[in-house]
Amino acid sequence: MRTEKAGLSRGLNSRHIRFIALGSAIGTGLFYGSSASIETGGPAVLLAYLIGGAAVFLVLRSLGEMAVANPSAGSFGEYASRHLGPLAGFLTGWTYAFEMVIVAVADVTAIGVYMGFWFPDVPRWIWVLAAVLIVGALNLVSVKVFGELEFWLSLVKIVAIVSMIIVGIVVIAFSLGTGHVHVGIDNLWNNGGFFAGGIDGWVLSFAIVMFAFGGTEIIGVTAGEAESPEKTIPSAVNSIPLRIILFYVLTLAVIMSITPWQQISDSGSPFVQIFAGVGLKSAAAVLNVVVLTAALSAINSDIFAAGRTMFGLAERGQGPAVMRRTTPNGVPWVTTLVMIGALLFGVVMNAVVPGEIFLIIASIATFATVFVWVMIMLTHVKARRAMSPEETAALKFPAPFWPYGQIITLVFMTAVLVLLGFEEDTRVALEVGVVWLALLTVVFFLAVRRKAGTDPQSVPSTDEDAGAVNTVKEERAEVSG
Repeated sequence: MRTEKAGLSRGLNSRHIRFIALGSAIGTGLFYGSSASIETGGPAVLLAYLIGGAAVFLVLRSLGEMAVANPSAGSFGEYASRHLGPLAGFLTGWTYAFEMVIVAVADVTAIGVYMGFWFPDVPRWIWVLAAVLIVGALNLVSVKVFGELEFWLSLVKIVAIVSMIIVGIVVIAFSLGTGHVHVGIDNLWNNGGFFAGGIDGWVLSFAIVMFAFGGTEIIGVTAGEAESPEKTIPSAVNSIPLRIILFYVLTLAVIMSITPWQQISDSGSPFVQIFAGVGLKSAAAVLNVVVLTAALSAINSDIFAAGRTMFGLAERGQGPAVMRRTTPNGVPWVTTLVMIGALLFGVVMNAVVPGEIFLIIASIATFATVFVWVMIMLTHVKARRAMSPEETAALKFPAPFWPYGQIITLVFMTAVLVLLGFEEDTRVALEVGVVWLALLTVVFFLAVRRKAGTDPQSVPSTDEDAGAVNTVKEERAEVSG
């Protein structure tokens, strides 16, 4: 393995990046976490997913604009450093890495839950440990191997979800099942109404719904290893609306039509529960294999995203220099090992508090995720306002609805953060989040800021310096291209 700084390998093509984005967007938040959002908001959670998805789409379009203009492994952390200052970049980058760690812990926790479908007497932590070691090892091979693995894992998810929707529609149309539960689309409004959880329950469901979309911003991270960012990034970002409608709204509508919403519990994946509930045990077993695949896919993407983010932070002098080390294949092996080590914490948590861990982890992940989205939007607003009309016209992938869409999205994301404080179960996320940001700020001023100006990898502190760095990066991009 290399012991000096080396560049990342540009081994991801359009097919890889599109499915890597799917790997993060279609994961535990949908296959397992959706049960909690249904329990809180009732059938109206479908509307919450639509609204939340629209906001996330605007975040991704804003990020896509910056990523196409300046593809970077550090992505939004680097953009925040350039436009909002080094502290903002430091907070954004490390909070995203923290988000990926927390989301990955939630994903490995879900694997333990899923395996309980077949092996209810085996301790959950054993399955969690196995998943961490297998996926971690695969991430150390090469970025192309990672891309191929993610492509096939995500393809399994897509085929399974489409198949489940088709089978679900057949079940609804012909009222298949054992007769123990009523099957029909009227389940969406007959069991207490569409807003069965009340307007307050529907509003509170956003705190859980937004967790499901966490990780979609990995599109910006992949730009640093994309073969043609100006083509691959727009393609991946623009496919998000269809995914949201198909993979979230339509899927959950089918689930709640087959099984009344109040009968869906957090004891397993609602995807598995609905078919087990209507007596289709074989279909439930097949879907359990699928949700396991989905969780492994999400962990795969989480390790990739966090590792590349920490690599970018180290390149800018905002992380330990050792994190710049890569393998001969261009894989940042130190950061990958750091992620594997962090996930072992999830193994311990699943051994100590297996019952409470998921909601706690999901809430903390929501805080970290939404904070990163807010920083992305603030960065984009600052970058756009600094552009001349000519520069704006020259953008290859401009974000739509400027500036009102961005302002509305910022207000919405801030409101989601506030919502976390309304429920006792999610309030811990705000507490952990505030402590995390405070610790990062202390570390920045005590350690990172001191070496600014002396470390050649440190973040530029002026617009002129930033311009110089941009020029160098553009030249590097031309050479690598």
